[in-house]
Amino acid sequence: MNKPALRPGDAKVVLTGLAPIVSDNTAVLILGSFPGARSIAQQRYYAHPQNGFWRILQALWPAEPLATGEDSYEKRSRWLLDHGLGVWDVYASCEREGSLDSAIREGVLNDIASLRLPRLAAVAHNGGESFRHARHTRLLGVPVHRLPSSSPANASWSFERKLAAWREVFERYLVIP
Repeated sequence: MNKPALRPGDAKVVLTGLAPIVSDNTAVLILGSFPGARSIAQQRYYAHPQNGFWRILQALWPAEPLATGEDSYEKRSRWLLDHGLGVWDVYASCEREGSLDSAIREGVLNDIASLRLPRLAAVAHNGGESFRHARHTRLLGVPVHRLPSSSPANASWSFERKLAAWREVFERYLVIP
């Protein structure tokens, strides 16, 4: 059953994003825009099975398989940190119906500059909506890159093309086999 669209005067639901996955070992911080509906429901970054995020990372480190199964998210989060990666979003909260970035309204930015990441070498924005806020991430004093979105909504880029673009950025800062 589809929910009716909000009309003027309807109460709006403010969605809250996820906590960052970072550590003192984070060399590249990947910033999305805001978690999709499935990610919010599951409290897991990139939970939609058609999002290419986890597939891209697995293709970059094929000898180290990502966990699947019951406690896979916790293991995947540790895997990210072990590879020098961190994940967060530019928006802390917003109003949005559905999962598309174009539907984000009243976005409140995360205080990315407040992160204390002693080994941070670069910020990589996962898509255009995230990259619109690159001026805030430049306050971290490291190179800032725009990656093609891993979202299935970014259908104009093939998986192979996305992978090549992500590899090009990550090879500058991380050990990629």
